[in-house]
Amino acid sequence: MAPRVLVSDELSETAVQIFRDRGVEVDFQPQLGKDKDKLAEIIGNYDGLAIRSATKATEKLIAAATNLKVIGRAGIGVDNVDIPAASRRGIIVMNTPFGNSITTAEHAIALMFAVARQLPQADASTQAGKWEKSKFMGVEITGKTLGVIGAGNIGGIVCKKAIGLGMHVLAYDPFLSKERAEEMGVTKVELDELLAKADFITLHVPMTDKTRGILGKENLAKTKPGVRIINCARGGLVDEAALADAIKSGHVAGAGFDVFEVEPAKESPLFGLPNVVCTPHLGASTSEAQENVALQVAEQMSDYLVKGAVSNAINMPSITAEEAPILKPFIRLADVLGAFVGQVTEEPIKEIEILYDGITAGMNTKALTSALLAGLIRTQVSDVNMVSAPVMIKEKGIVLSEVKRDKTGVYDGYIKLTVKTEAMTRSIAGTVFSDGKPRFIQIKGINLDADVGSHMVYITNTDVPGMIGFIGTTLGSAGVNIANFQLGRDKQGGDAIALLYVDGPLSDAVLGKLTANPAIRQAKPLVFSVD
Repeated sequence: MAPRVLVSDELSETAVQIFRDRGVEVDFQPQLGKDKDKLAEIIGNYDGLAIRSATKATEKLIAAATNLKVIGRAGIGVDNVDIPAASRRGIIVMNTPFGNSITTAEHAIALMFAVARQLPQADASTQAGKWEKSKFMGVEITGKTLGVIGAGNIGGIVCKKAIGLGMHVLAYDPFLSKERAEEMGVTKVELDELLAKADFITLHVPMTDKTRGILGKENLAKTKPGVRIINCARGGLVDEAALADAIKSGHVAGAGFDVFEVEPAKESPLFGLPNVVCTPHLGASTSEAQENVALQVAEQMSDYLVKGAVSNAINMPSITAEEAPILKPFIRLADVLGAFVGQVTEEPIKEIEILYDGITAGMNTKALTSALLAGLIRTQVSDVNMVSAPVMIKEKGIVLSEVKRDKTGVYDGYIKLTVKTEAMTRSIAGTVFSDGKPRFIQIKGINLDADVGSHMVYITNTDVPGMIGFIGTTLGSAGVNIANFQLGRDKQGGDAIALLYVDGPLSDAVLGKLTANPAIRQAKPLVFSVD
């Protein structure tokens, strides 16, 4: 059955057609974005939900979305999506961060010009029949210093355009490397230096706990006298009341704002101040940008629902369409490694360590880790998946670590999972052979080579003679057929393990007969979902 997507906000017919062309059944009902009750009533019928800003994907709506796998936001902002609620339900949330990048960057540059030359005020005065030429003395852009807070996608475009205008550019961005800054032709600085030297400051960072109020009263006082401030990123990055005071005092010469702490902005401390230019969140409002993000969200959602490719996800590692088929068998391996440990571990897990060896170290390990964690806790939460598993692990307070290293053994690459509880440490390793199937290659430090079957039995015992015969006879007398039998030991007379692939589940009675043998310490039935 083809996946179904509901479009509850306005998208172009071209974008809607992309869904159809890629084998996705699409239901175009743009009026539903404003009808939350009707939307909640039918959302359970869909695999995907495509939205703009009108639809509010609240916790209540997400709870009703029993089959939903992905929410796609045509635009960069996802303030209208309850991401924690979606993550807990295993729903991928995607946005389209690049479709409106140029448009937003251009708007920031436009506001900078408008503030530098007081264009809106001069226009209003002239159209009112006045000729106040001396009143609107401006400043040049060329030769001035622009401070860019956040030099990522949009901020990077602003940097490039500003350099083209003959400006000196200072960039504050903790994630910007010195090498990348040199490539861009900007100077990487700390925030205090940017504040002290910039003639213009423009913000291009997301709203987080660290960036909220980044230009508050204290930091505004550190700015260069006569500075002009532009915000096309997020309302709340700048303390509007503190900025209004700084403008009134003459310390800040002007501001251009496209975003506000409260939107729609019916009032603001900035309204009515001299040389303040305000626009109603127009950063992405060009016909080109609106079409670009619509096409992009349709492509991304279709690729995920049809091919398993994940692009621009807020709450899950991205998986490209090219790497999806290569990664798939290793995601399967990671899942069964987690599922093995999850089924044999009864005590609360305190720590998880995942080792990626050889070729696996160069893969998309974030996706592999997510799959492994999903397998690990599936015995506790049946509907967990790669989106919700990392959230649940974090909520449980479990310490998670990853180690990557070059090839160290006979296998081109393998994954090893180690977990610690209060009482013990358990480990298992596996790889993928040329047939694309996962294999267990080590358990408790004991080497073996075992297929993964739908029904398996894991036995730990003391290494004594007769165990193979006893296990085989016990299962055979109960009518249980053994498809594969792998065993190993750490030393003669020491610890031994047996891993059996059987044709069906074992009854409690058969398990009881196995564990009645004094040499057997544990006999655990295992169930794996095998494609």
